Parts: sequence; structure tokens; C-alpha cells
Amino acid sequence: QVQLVESGGGLVQAGGSLRLSCAASGRTFWNYAMGWFRQAPGKEREFVGAIRWSDGTTSHADSVKGRFTISRDNAKNVVYLQMNSLKPEDTAIYYCAAKAVGTTWYVPRNGYDYWGQGTQVTVSS
Repeated sequence: QVQLVESGGGLVQAGGSLRLSCAASGRTFWNYAMGWFRQAPGKEREFVGAIRWSDGTTSHADSVKGRFTISRDNAKNVVYLQMNSLKPEDTAIYYCAAKAVGTTWYVPRNGYDYWGQGTQVTVSS
């Protein structure tokens, strides 16, 4: 079983930055994709970005492209979501997720199997 724990959420002013962390444990992650999702009140859960653990290939949603960057630290089994130029509409609970991808060439945006509990990000005007 893969265990995922998010941290780093909080309150930030519009235009500011925040970095979320996802600590992964329980298995090796060489053949996994690690994703970030978010869910705002009254809205469906939304894909934010993901990274293939093995080679670092990333994918970002259009809504955050150019502002958010996903990365990983292999030595620490941690995935990061660096969020810059934050907007009030970025306010949501952010979730870390994991998916076994094997030799899949693409970075998946759905079908994730393991989920963390989430961390709240609030962006004020």
C-alpha cells in the first residue's frame, strides 16, 4: 500500500507563492506517476499536474501552466508543487495521488490509485 501525506498548505495573498510537498512511502516509485489534484467548494476534483518518477517528465493543466511547477526529489521520495502568481481561484484542497504506469510513455491525468488526505490552500485578494 502506498501512503501519501501532503503538507505546505496555508493562506497566501494573491500574487504570492507557496510550495506543497507530498511525502510518499510504502513502495518504490520508479514506475509510478505522481499527480496533484485540487477541489474547490462546489466543484469537481481537477487535475493540476503530474510527473513520471523515473524520468521526470511532467504534465500541467492549462489553468496553471506557467505558474505551477511539479518536481520530485528521488532521494527523499517527495513530490513538490511550486505555485507562483497565485490567484483567488486557486483556492482549493490540494491532493497528492500516485499511479503505477510501468513503461507508459505518457503522463496520466486520470486513473490514479492512491490518494493523500489533502492540504488546504487559500489565496486571498
